[in-house]
Amino acid sequence: MEPKRYVVGLGEALWDVLPEGKKLGGAPANFAYHAGLFLGQDNALAVSALGEDKLGKETIASLEEHGLHYLMPRVPYDTGTVQVQLDANGVPTYDIKEDVAWDNIPFTPEMEEVARHCRAVCFGSLAQRSPVSRKNIYRFLDATPEDCMIIFDINLRQQFYTNEVIQESLRRCNVLKINDEEIETVARLFGYAGLNMENIGWLLLGKYGLHMLVLTCGTKGSYVFTPGKLSFQATPRVEVEDTVGAGDSFTGAFCAAILKGLSVEEAHQLAVEVSAYVCTKKGAMPALPTALLNRI
Repeated sequence: MEPKRYVVGLGEALWDVLPEGKKLGGAPANFAYHAGLFLGQDNALAVSALGEDKLGKETIASLEEHGLHYLMPRVPYDTGTVQVQLDANGVPTYDIKEDVAWDNIPFTPEMEEVARHCRAVCFGSLAQRSPVSRKNIYRFLDATPEDCMIIFDINLRQQFYTNEVIQESLRRCNVLKINDEEIETVARLFGYAGLNMENIGWLLLGKYGLHMLVLTCGTKGSYVFTPGKLSFQATPRVEVEDTVGAGDSFTGAFCAAILKGLSVEEAHQLAVEVSAYVCTKKGAMPALPTALLNRI
C-alpha cells in the first residue's frame, strides 16, 4: 500500500481581531480547507505553530470544527493575532503582531515526514518575516519530492517582505500565484518598470522556470500563464457578502483540479467559480455546493 500523499498549507496561523469579534484567519488553513474539499480532508493539512495559550486551544477547536487536519506544534510564544481597525468609511487597517507562534515554526520529524510525502504545498511571504520560520519553511520545501507542486502565493502584507525573500521563494516554487497589485510591487522591486502586467507575467514565468503563473485581477478577471499558452477567465458578477479567503479558495480549487488531471483551462474555470461562490458567503471556509465539488 502506497503511503498517503498530502496537500499542505504552510505558514501563518492567526486570528483576525475585528471590532465585532475575532475569527480564525491565515491563508495556509484556508488553502488546505478548500483543497481538501476536493481531494478528501484526510489528505489536506495546515502546517504552522501555535502558542500554549487559550487562543491556541481555540485555533484547534476551530480547525476541528471545519474538519481540517493540522500539524501545529505548541511553542512558548503567543498565538498570532491581527488587530483590524475600521475607519469612518469602513476601510480596514491591520496591525499584524510580531514575534508570535507562527514566527517560530519548528521543523519537526513529523513535518519532515509530511514534506517527504507531499503532493502539493502552498506557502507565502508573510510567514517568512522571521528568520526562524523562513529557514524551516525552506527546509520543508527542500524535503518535498521532485514531482511536488510548490505554490508560492506571494501574499504581500505591510512591510513584511523583501526583494531577497521574494526571489528566493521564486527559485523554490514551480507555480506563482499573484494579484494585480502585487505584480506591480514586484515589477518595482525587480526593475521591470514600463512593462505591462502580461509582459511581466511572461518574464517571471521564463526567468524562474515556472510551470504556471496565476494572476488574479479582482473584477477584471484572471490569467494563467503556462509556457507558450495563456488562459483568461472573466470574473463572475455575484452579490458579494465578503471577500475573505476568496483568493485562497481559488488557489485550493485550482491546485486540486490540476492534481486530479483537469486541464489548465478546466482548473482555471473551476477556481474562478469557487472563488466567486466564496464571495457570496460570510467567512473563508464555507461548505461548497455539491455541483461544484462534483466537477472534479
